[in-house]
Amino acid sequence: RNFFTKRTKELKPAVQSAPGWKLFGKVPPRENLPKDSKIIQQEYEARTGRMYKPPPPSARRKNIEFEPLSTTALILEDRPANLPAKSVEEALRHRQEYDEMVAEAKKREIKEAHKRKKIMRERFKQEENIASAMVIWVNEILPNWEGMRATRRVRELWWQGLPPSVRGKVWSLAVGNELNITPELYEIFLSRAKERWRSFSETSSENDIEGASVADREASLELIKLDISRTFPSLYIFQKGGPYHDLLHSVLGAYTCYRPDVGYVQGMSFIAAVLILNLEEADAFIAFANLLNKPCQLAFFRVDHSMMLKYFAAFEVFFEENLPKLFLHFKSYSLTPDIYLIDWIFTLYSKSLPLDLACRVWDVFCRDGEEFLFRTGLGILRLYEDILLQMDFIHIAQFLTKLPDDITSEKLFSCIAAIQMQNSNKKWAQVFASLMKDNKEGDKNHSPALKS
Repeated sequence: RNFFTKRTKELKPAVQSAPGWKLFGKVPPRENLPKDSKIIQQEYEARTGRMYKPPPPSARRKNIEFEPLSTTALILEDRPANLPAKSVEEALRHRQEYDEMVAEAKKREIKEAHKRKKIMRERFKQEENIASAMVIWVNEILPNWEGMRATRRVRELWWQGLPPSVRGKVWSLAVGNELNITPELYEIFLSRAKERWRSFSETSSENDIEGASVADREASLELIKLDISRTFPSLYIFQKGGPYHDLLHSVLGAYTCYRPDVGYVQGMSFIAAVLILNLEEADAFIAFANLLNKPCQLAFFRVDHSMMLKYFAAFEVFFEENLPKLFLHFKSYSLTPDIYLIDWIFTLYSKSLPLDLACRVWDVFCRDGEEFLFRTGLGILRLYEDILLQMDFIHIAQFLTKLPDDITSEKLFSCIAAIQMQNSNKKWAQVFASLMKDNKEGDKNHSPALKS
């Protein structure tokens, strides 16, 4: 007690406007302001009686026009006075080394600058091409769609990729609406889906709703919820709370009510998501329903084994024609197309390829139909042929189910363009039609994965 009393007497009273805070109260301001280095030096000299002597002029730097900014510049500095001076040869060598380093750094900088300029030029050129193409699509092609869609000029422009601003419109026109679905019909099936979700959340005691068991339909709904969270996870826009989560859920739920014979199948969420990114809600549903009604998609999503096997057999005909060496390599490991093609076809490459590249594949798929899906598969195999020839069964399967992220549209489409979809003067449609007529051909090409 006496100790604290004594200390408090010695301390000066704190000023109320003191800046800063302590844990249990204000701290008093410092009595002395921060001192200048010259004042500190003068106080030190007065206290010690020593006077500071500056170094002789010879020890200082001579003719130094810059301060060294890095360790590389230190080689040009003179050594301190207490060390032996550099020899003429050493100084010259250091100067030469420094000049070489500076020259190398300048070369790298110039190279990087040229690279950046090249990238910017390509980007500007691409943007100019997209802008000019958009004008052509909007002013010339879309107003005269039926008369111009099959012309050579439009097909060549189509191959280069559709401008994002007209992509959804062109997709809708190319896919068509054979099912005659209207926005009002979509609202009807969406309200049915919402009513079903509401009934599931309220009660689960009913054994039959609309001809299907509650357990089956609840499993389908749970699968939709699970798949939505897995759809383009890096974009986050389809995750719960994201701007497109409920929209994707609505389109998929309405489709399960519209086509209960098909229901929901894993992979549908990726197709619906790509359409939602390019179309309005009702238009996305119309395109989605019509797209899944195409023969190839219907065969895969209804898991029609006999039809799927015929598609695989047709694919292998053109695989052997275009890539005979890789075809024999796959055959030696009994690696059948279903191992990698199913995932590609189910999601129309939207899960396997970068999104912008997948959209360009969709562009030409809407132009050429199902043939282009299998031609794209052969283009991917051609692109990575040299790598795949060095792999065994396990590594090939792993590689093709998770393609590299750095795949570019220029490289892929140059490989796709090199694929010839013609065998013995027969095109894809003719080869597939002959396989459809031959019932025995399907039995010869059974795949182990499909048997299981």
